[in-house]
Amino acid sequence: MIDSHTHLHICEQPDPELVEAAAQAGVRKMLTVGTDGGSCRLALAAAEAFPQVYAAVGRHPNAATGFDDNDLAELEALAAHPRCLAIGETGLDYYRDDAPRADQERAFVAQIELARRVEKPVVIHTREADEDTLAILREHAAGVKVILHCFSMGPRIVECLEQPDWWISFAGNVTYPKNEDLRAAALRVPADRLLVETDAPYLSPVPFRGKPNQPANTVKTAELLALERRVSYIEFEQGVEAAAAAVFGW
Repeated sequence: MIDSHTHLHICEQPDPELVEAAAQAGVRKMLTVGTDGGSCRLALAAAEAFPQVYAAVGRHPNAATGFDDNDLAELEALAAHPRCLAIGETGLDYYRDDAPRADQERAFVAQIELARRVEKPVVIHTREADEDTLAILREHAAGVKVILHCFSMGPRIVECLEQPDWWISFAGNVTYPKNEDLRAAALRVPADRLLVETDAPYLSPVPFRGKPNQPANTVKTAELLALERRVSYIEFEQGVEAAAAAVFGW
């Protein structure tokens, strides 16, 4: 199994404990994601330290205030690191609205174009901004591999799947009883475009809900999705690993 999206630098346990626990659970690879300059450097340091760990570098929409050419240049320099396999997370967040929407959009489009230049996938965060997020992706992301991280747009799964270069990543919230629309969406996603993540330390899956999340818990989300899709865990695991290899090139 893989964890397509985690934040090791925010988790309570030290990185060696997190990586070892993940390995013991059968999680063989993970992508740890930066959200600003400092956390991107921590992500790259973790990727240097552990062969199972790779990094994504980006500017989260909640940290997009004042995003300018200097910020973009910093990300481009970080993206040149050989252990960086993706750009992001980037996107739009209208739930918290911690950054002006114009700044969020400017950072979003700039990071899509950066992903195009460096030929890496772009990792998308969207919260209460589905329409604008999809519109920007349709306008700017043609030919770029897109990962819809912590997929939350259940009713719009069909139009997302119409885009051949979009991968759909499910986090622990797909295991929550009320999220029937997410489980229904997961049934529609082809195996070669379905990813699983923790978004640790957030969104712990059942039975760990309410506790800090960690990469090892990816397995619990994967087990539920395999059950929902009526396939064996081994078959599901192989599909996710192949989908991750296709998008990240690891």
